[in-house]
Amino acid sequence: MPAPQFRVPLGAGHAELHRDGAPARFRHPAAPEHPWLLDEAGDPWHTAEHRWGSGFVLSDRGSGRWNAPLGGEISTATEERRYQPIPDLSLTVTREVGAGTGAGTVAAESLTETYTWTNIGDAPLAIGTLGLVLPLRDVYDSAEDALARACHAHVWTGGAWSWIAAQPMSGDGPVLGIIVRTGALWSYSIESRNHVMGSNVRGHLVVHPTDRARNPAALGGQPEITLAPGERYRLAWEVSFFKDFSELLAATDAPAYLDRLAAPVGEQIRIRPADDGPPDLVMAGTEHGIVHVDLPGGSRTAVFFHTPLRELVEARADYILKNQRAVDRAEPHRWAFTAYDTATGLRQTIAAWPDWSDGAERIAMPTLLQQLRLRGWGDAAVIDEALDGWSRFARAALITDDGDVLWGSDTTVDRIRLYNFPWLAHFFADQYVLRQRPEDLETAAALLERSYERGAAKHLSIGQPEAVLHVAELLHTAGSPARAEALLARLRAGAEYFTDIGEALPGHEVNYEQSMVAPLVSLLAIAARHWPSPELDAALERSVRWMRAFSGPQPHVRLRGIGIRHWDGYWFGRDRQWGDVFPHHWSVLNAVALTQLPEPALAEADAIFRANLVNFGADGSASCAFVFPSCVDGRPAHHADPLANDQDWILTLWLRTGVER
Repeated sequence: MPAPQFRVPLGAGHAELHRDGAPARFRHPAAPEHPWLLDEAGDPWHTAEHRWGSGFVLSDRGSGRWNAPLGGEISTATEERRYQPIPDLSLTVTREVGAGTGAGTVAAESLTETYTWTNIGDAPLAIGTLGLVLPLRDVYDSAEDALARACHAHVWTGGAWSWIAAQPMSGDGPVLGIIVRTGALWSYSIESRNHVMGSNVRGHLVVHPTDRARNPAALGGQPEITLAPGERYRLAWEVSFFKDFSELLAATDAPAYLDRLAAPVGEQIRIRPADDGPPDLVMAGTEHGIVHVDLPGGSRTAVFFHTPLRELVEARADYILKNQRAVDRAEPHRWAFTAYDTATGLRQTIAAWPDWSDGAERIAMPTLLQQLRLRGWGDAAVIDEALDGWSRFARAALITDDGDVLWGSDTTVDRIRLYNFPWLAHFFADQYVLRQRPEDLETAAALLERSYERGAAKHLSIGQPEAVLHVAELLHTAGSPARAEALLARLRAGAEYFTDIGEALPGHEVNYEQSMVAPLVSLLAIAARHWPSPELDAALERSVRWMRAFSGPQPHVRLRGIGIRHWDGYWFGRDRQWGDVFPHHWSVLNAVALTQLPEPALAEADAIFRANLVNFGADGSASCAFVFPSCVDGRPAHHADPLANDQDWILTLWLRTGVER
């Protein structure tokens, strides 16, 4: 990559710009290793085609891209750059350095970029899509690299009230903020996102004043930009460093404040306009679903009203029992629960795809049924029959003679997966609670013991610490204290191991991800409660920062507090589409961890749980993945995948915490 030609100050930091004016990297003394942006040399899949500010237009008179400015010598960082993506449309880009202009903005210098598109033809021009690239370095090369040199890109495209924040994955400041001051952003898309890139790269972020041509209904509707001859459309934003998110948010000139983003049907959500605006808007939910809300000043967001929890859980259980059992199979496989295509009404075959198997994440379905039985919800006889049948299936088809857990009933013995051990152990422990059969507790304990033989002490298995505590308590009560204490000792050893290694977390199925860090918080919180030490306290405090960094404060129910995941539409969905999944059911792992902290953050956890209920229909139907961007690699998104698959962990884990209402 050619060396950057210009350097402009940004408060305590600075930006380094290419000769074409595009920022190449940002620097700040508080994070000296951090480049903030993808590097054409260090990130080989990133090229000059996706430099900052490159983009494309789709219009009624042709489509085109812009990248390198039109000729002429450029001698300063602030000199105007000119482009012509199609014959009838020109683009000029200007940059200037000065103090920020938003209310609450600190006096630090900012880089203001202004993009001006002008109709240079002799007839009106209808623009359906405008896209601008922001190549933020949201990648997982390794845990250590991510925590030192990568950032989470938190995106809010709410119209005139829009901003993008690049937050270091460590959770430590500063935050690089991009705040729209003129014009609007109504959606974003992702490029360079496919099976070649895999799960460790989020892709190139593209923000849109509109993406109507490709996905007109995305995020509540995309506007058309029509320019008369000589007319201009202008987008201007300020790029600044902020010491933390609170300082950035104070600079965004929010037009309104929402007291919450999700509420049960029959309750209210209050929207308070900023400053001396009109009276509060009170919304009362009348049915289950998302509601798009227009805010003052040309902005928009979305809130969610949901069926009351018990009613929704019982509807989901009925739906599972009716549609997601493999009743066409032979005994005992007919008791398995499988993924289900809500569009066709067909149970999904495994099709040699482990993430569609009848084991692994599908264990959420029988465990959800257990939670109903433990509360006296639903039809006890029907649920007991289903659980007893699933127990027989699991023993016959998911557990090997050596006590290992397979990915699914059709997988070979080399498809053993550590994640599945605690899920199955917790199931058999709860079966013991329900039926008081000693063999169920024996199975639960044996599975956890085998998991440690397989390396669970050095693996952040989801639910492992909770399963160990549950089984150990049952073993104590059943008269096996030595066995219980041995399991607890293995749990403690795991917590000490992860305390010692710090940032050097081992890669799991993804090099670094929210569903590693949230279980780490749970492990350390549980360990600190049982075996307190200054070292555990420090490790817990650090891991909580890492966990919270995955989630942004966007005022949208699918985004606020929801950890970034960007691959599960491909692995778990029917449509096999990559791209940001908001919300993804594993975001509730943050909520679980928040309930386990020394000072539980119950309101924050409750909001995450409720937001995730958007994955369910009032009739009990469900979707495993809502791919949020307007498009991914040009394919329309912002839709729910039709496969009901692994999302039932939302309900199982919420009910297990015991904090539902």
